[in-house]
Amino acid sequence: MIHISLVKTTSPLPGPVKAALKKLGADISDARKRRRIPTTLMAERAFISRSTLGRVEKGDPGVSLGNYAAVLFVLGLTDQLKNLVDANNDPVGRALEEERLPKRIHRPKSHE
Repeated sequence: MIHISLVKTTSPLPGPVKAALKKLGADISDARKRRRIPTTLMAERAFISRSTLGRVEKGDPGVSLGNYAAVLFVLGLTDQLKNLVDANNDPVGRALEEERLPKRIHRPKSHE
């Protein structure tokens, strides 16, 4: 007998990632409400369905990044997304890069 599973499987996410997505979704929901934008209008402006918007506002990891970005655009928050991994917001990366800097710089030898 062959069993076919119709349940969508997703790779497990680390707890901190799930928590961050949940907070992002809640923050998006709060931002929408502060702007007094109804869910129907928000979904329409972001070119997504109301059910997808609901999933975004719950922090569903199965929703595409593009949908999150569209919602942030409607809220006027695209700059935060654009600068999310900017070098100025990456102290660990900058510290690692600084460790690799040479201690001394030598003048090039002249061939005279």
